Amino acid sequence: MRESVIRNPKSEIRNPIRPGLSCLLEERSEILKGRAIGLITNITGVDKEGKRNIDLLWARDDCHLTAIFSPEHGLKSDVLDAIPVDSAFDSSKKLPVYSLYGEHKQPTRRMLAGINLLIFDIQDIGVRYYTYITTLAMAMEAAAKEGIPFLVCDRPNPLTGKKVEGNILDLKFRSFVGYYPIPIRHGMSVGELALLFNQEYGIGAELEVVKAEGWRREMWFDETGLPWIPPSPDMPGLNTAALYPGTCLFEGTNVSEGRGTSTPFELIGAPWLDGERLAAELNSLALSGVRFAPAGFKPTRSKYAGIDCSGVKVMVLDRENIDPIRTGLNMLALIKRNHATGLSWLKRDETYFFDRLIGTGQVRQQLDAGVSVEAIMSSWLKEMNRFLVTRRTCLLYD
Repeated sequence: MRESVIRNPKSEIRNPIRPGLSCLLEERSEILKGRAIGLITNITGVDKEGKRNIDLLWARDDCHLTAIFSPEHGLKSDVLDAIPVDSAFDSSKKLPVYSLYGEHKQPTRRMLAGINLLIFDIQDIGVRYYTYITTLAMAMEAAAKEGIPFLVCDRPNPLTGKKVEGNILDLKFRSFVGYYPIPIRHGMSVGELALLFNQEYGIGAELEVVKAEGWRREMWFDETGLPWIPPSPDMPGLNTAALYPGTCLFEGTNVSEGRGTSTPFELIGAPWLDGERLAAELNSLALSGVRFAPAGFKPTRSKYAGIDCSGVKVMVLDRENIDPIRTGLNMLALIKRNHATGLSWLKRDETYFFDRLIGTGQVRQQLDAGVSVEAIMSSWLKEMNRFLVTRRTCLLYD
C-alpha cells in the first residue's frame, strides 16, 4: 500500500479557500497524466471559479475521463432523500453515469473496468449520517480490491474542524447512514476521513489527498469565500447544516423534521403538538446557542404532507456555542415526557431507524426510561476521548 498527502502552500485567511480540485488541476496535474479517470461527484464538485470538475477533466488532453459516479441525490443533487437513483448516460460526453445509490451502492468490477485512477470530489457537511462519506468509504474499498489508486480532492468541513460531538457508532448498528465508528459530528474533512478509514479500519487503498488550500479548522463555510451549493434538496444553507446533527434524529420518529418546507431541520412539529407550549418548555431549558419560536407549517411532502402541523422553529443565535446533538436530544426527551401519547419511533426493515441514526439501541431505550440527556451524553466521553486520540495522525489542517 502506498499512501501520501499532497500538501499545498498556505494562503492568507483573507483570501478565498482553494478547494482540492483547483490545487490538483493548477499545481499537481502530473498526477492525472495518462490516467483513465473515474470521477465520484455531484453538483458540488466545482473549482474556485465555479467550473464543474466533469467539464474541466473532460477538456484536458493529458488524461481521459472514462466514467462518472453519483451518490445519493444524484449527479444534480436534486433527487429527494432515500429515493434510489438510476444510472444514466451523459450524451454530450458519451460517458456512463453510474449510480451509487440504486441497485449498487459500491462501484462494481464492471463499472471500474479500464479505470486506473478513481477521484472523489464532493462537498460533505461534516455529519456521520450524511451518506456521502459512506459512499467515500465503500468506493475506497472497491478501489483497494481492484488495485486502483484513489484520490480525494479535499474540501472544507462546513461546520468547522474544531467541534467533535456525539456518540461513537456501535458497529452492530452499521448501515449506510453510519458505516465506521466515528462521532455524529466528527470535525474532519473528507480527506482526513479518507486517511482515517484507510489507516484505522484497514481499507488498504493506494490513497492520495489533495488538500484544500487556506482552510483553517476554526472556519465555518461562510468564512471560506466559496459559494454554498446545496449538496442535497433539504440542505439549503449553513444554518440547516448547523442544526442537522441534532434535528436529523427526528427522522427516526413520527415528528416532522420539516422536510417539505423551506427550512427543513429548522422546523420541528406534528399535528398533535402544541407549538406555543413546546417553545416555552424548550426555552426554559436555556440550551446554549439556540432559541425556539412557536411555528405552524404544512409540509408539501414527507411526513404529514398537506396537513397542518404545530411545533417550533429552531433559531441559531450563537453557532460557536450551539451543541446540536444536545439540543436534539433535549427536544426529543421533552416531547417524549410531555407528549407521550403522540411520540413514537419509526421502523425501517424491522429496525428502529432512530437506532441506525444514533448508532446504538441504547439511547432510544434511555429516552423511553426517562434517563436525563446529560447522563446519556456523559456515558459517551470515554469513547470520544479515544477517538480524539485516534484521529490525530489524520488531521491535515491547523
